[in-house]
Amino acid sequence: MAQTPSNMLPLGTKATDFLLPATNFNTNFNFNECKGQKGTLVMFICNHCPFVLHVIDEIVMIANDYRVQGLGIVAISSNDVAKYPQDAPEKMADFALENKIDFPYLYDESQNVAKTYQAACTPDFYLFDSEDLLVYRGQLDDSRPGNGIPVSGSDLRNAIDSIIYNRHLNEVQKPSIGCGIKWK
Repeated sequence: MAQTPSNMLPLGTKATDFLLPATNFNTNFNFNECKGQKGTLVMFICNHCPFVLHVIDEIVMIANDYRVQGLGIVAISSNDVAKYPQDAPEKMADFALENKIDFPYLYDESQNVAKTYQAACTPDFYLFDSEDLLVYRGQLDDSRPGNGIPVSGSDLRNAIDSIIYNRHLNEVQKPSIGCGIKWK
């Protein structure tokens, strides 16, 4: 299992808009439609990555815990489905249903959104504040498949808490580690 780290997009980067089809809503979404009053979490995931499968329950819990507090949440899959058919849009819809994902799960067929965000792996997390400026990019927590550390979401939860509750944000941000995005 290859371990690819995040590229760590510079903090303060303005969120880039997109218009992508949501495989679990049968409509298109742009950034503003996904945006929350307090901030927005943009994450790059896919259906088959063991790193994503390891944390998907925590991702859904984070969504359920924080959407009611004004956080917008969106997931994007940018993998090449010709080489990885298990990440095709119809399978994304099934994955969303099986994992109770009720936030937009978007398909980035051109891979342009992943390139703009400098996404490198799945999962890759980008947290923007209410002004759409990047305040966190990095890992969910220290847990990885097989390392024995329980999934807690602590790094991402602390970052989200900092924007929702106006707390100090830890400047030490560790890159996410996961499967590399499957480029065309």
